[in-house]
Amino acid sequence: MRYKTTNDSPAPDLRGTGDHSWHDRGACYGMAPARADKLFFHTVRDRLAIAEAKRMCATCPVKKDCFTYAIDHQVIFGIWGGLTDKERKQWLEKRGERLDYDRIRATLQGRDVPLTTAERSTVIHHLRLRGWSPERVAHRLNADLDWTRDLMREAARAIEARDLYWGLVEETGGKLREPHPGNPDEQHAATHGREVQSHALISSLGKAA
Repeated sequence: MRYKTTNDSPAPDLRGTGDHSWHDRGACYGMAPARADKLFFHTVRDRLAIAEAKRMCATCPVKKDCFTYAIDHQVIFGIWGGLTDKERKQWLEKRGERLDYDRIRATLQGRDVPLTTAERSTVIHHLRLRGWSPERVAHRLNADLDWTRDLMREAARAIEARDLYWGLVEETGGKLREPHPGNPDEQHAATHGREVQSHALISSLGKAA
């Protein structure tokens, strides 16, 4: 498991994919293998086993870690995080669209977390707004530099389009110009736009902002 950061902020609570240390805090920890197989890898119609396994999962302190592990590793059998394989199917099918702000915040804090397409796009937009270089972003995401540059260019275009929409800048002769501070109308538009921009940014980043 990797933890990459240049500041002294505390390590986030979210664990990386390769971290199995949560296992020994599970409600099922220490259960005899035969018993665990019967409960969590039951036959299709064994409703009693399913109900008992779900009761145990309901109060488990690492229920979310268990669920996240199953989704990240695309586990298609058994009960994980209190959900059967059929109940997890919809999560697995939309795995690429998953947007978990705990994972985004952990990545921004330096944790090496495998991100979905939606989560990675949110992180790149946020780091672009922070002024990070493509090299630094590529290192943080453990990604190819050219691929990161392409995504950051897309993020820059999206940010410019948003700023134009809210009147933070205006386009003159193909160039972007910030409103003149001496013009009351432009100053009001800029101030109003920045307020809207802040709300829009916080809304788009959620808890990661």
